[in-house]
Amino acid sequence: MSRESPDLPVIESYLKGKTLLVYWFMLRSPRSKVGVREVQRALGFSSPSVAAHHLEKLISLGLVEKKLTGEYILKKEVKVGVLRLFTRLGRFMVPRFLFYSTWFSTMLVAYLILYGHSGSIHNVVALIFGALACLILWYETIKLWMEKPF
Repeated sequence: MSRESPDLPVIESYLKGKTLLVYWFMLRSPRSKVGVREVQRALGFSSPSVAAHHLEKLISLGLVEKKLTGEYILKKEVKVGVLRLFTRLGRFMVPRFLFYSTWFSTMLVAYLILYGHSGSIHNVVALIFGALACLILWYETIKLWMEKPF
């Protein structure tokens, strides 16, 4: 790996496993400086050298910068691999499906409040499609949440 900023396919090929965990940890507070020991403790690594290795790997990918104080700061945010399916909401990284799940659930509840259940075929079909959409989207949201790196 060279010191210049590699392209996205190269970043995606190296941003896996513990390196992805370190990057995810840094994404949670992008303006904060972190030290090697802080990363080691937060992620449960066996030694500071493991954390330092993965931080150096992120530096070589052009994603992290090392300050003169020895601390590391996020330099660049990329959306590769599983990161494409998440978005930042303040300090939190949430699955993008969460917004769709919430929207469809709110619309289904609003439909039930406004129109009730009349028993007509149109009402039944609308409720079936609304409920199925909610179930599918919540399933995908929870599945992504369970697969998140950290």
